[in-house]
Amino acid sequence: MKIFSIRSVPTTKWSSEKALNFAPKPFTLLMLCFGLFLFGLGESLIITASTGMSPWTVLAEGLSVTTNLSIGSLTFLVSLGVLLLWIPLRQQPGIGTILNVIIIAAVIEWSLPYLPHPEQYSMKIMQVICGTLLVGLASGIYLIANLGPGPRDGLMTGCQRVTGLPIAWVRVFLELIVISIGWYLGGTVGIGTVIFAFGIGPAVSIGLYFIAKISKT
Repeated sequence: MKIFSIRSVPTTKWSSEKALNFAPKPFTLLMLCFGLFLFGLGESLIITASTGMSPWTVLAEGLSVTTNLSIGSLTFLVSLGVLLLWIPLRQQPGIGTILNVIIIAAVIEWSLPYLPHPEQYSMKIMQVICGTLLVGLASGIYLIANLGPGPRDGLMTGCQRVTGLPIAWVRVFLELIVISIGWYLGGTVGIGTVIFAFGIGPAVSIGLYFIAKISKT
């Protein structure tokens, strides 16, 4: 299907001409922040579903088991390591790279107490699926703004450009590698982890497709 075969981030009339842009159009900056807000909300939905951590948190937990460092510290260090991988991939940061960290963390911190914590297993699964789809939609919005991706999304788009494969495939492949390493090191994997790993690639592709389509109408 065309929607799952997108091989690059589309551009629209409100996309920034370049990632390293310190004076973007107000609407472009607004869309970036809106996308990051929704991203944080989606992450919070996955957390409060309590069916497993995200793949990158599994990796941080696994590294914590082997190094005795905190998961928070290792999440930061992993992000730095991913940014270093940008160098050979020729990825360019922007203000979106910085705002990614700030806004998503703030939204998660603010929203966690107010989101549902379902007790029924079926509702937990539905919440994880909704959270994954919301993260995908949010990724489509903020990536199309083209003001610099977050560390992990930058790795995804960089690997896509090098391999030429669809974004959905690249993202799933990266998430499965991360889960495998984290689980091998002692990280905890749940059904929510698996749903996110297999679902986030297609969800991002759907987000990119629909945001680009809506922006051209």
